[in-house]
Amino acid sequence: MERKPSPKRTPARSLSFGEAVSEVEEILAGLEQDAVDIDRLGVEVARAVELIQVCREKLEKTDREVRDLVAGLQAAPGPDAGVEADDDTDDDFDDAGADADEEA
Repeated sequence: MERKPSPKRTPARSLSFGEAVSEVEEILAGLEQDAVDIDRLGVEVARAVELIQVCREKLEKTDREVRDLVAGLQAAPGPDAGVEADDDTDDDFDDAGADADEEA
């Protein structure tokens, strides 16, 4: 096998989620094709593990953020909440007024 120079890599924590996933896929493709030199195998696997950990952390963080946003939506009254209550009150008043007119 021809020995390839070590690529200079961006620190895993500096990569976006998509970049990290893409790099993991590249590493896996190299492993599947036996394109990784045995002397670099440990380094490549360690890098893949680090990237997977970073991806997992990003997913967990995003999951928490989305859950917090949804919980905030469910806890806060909507912009129409006050309008609906007013509409119900007006209907009751109109009905009572109509009944009074009919009796007179």
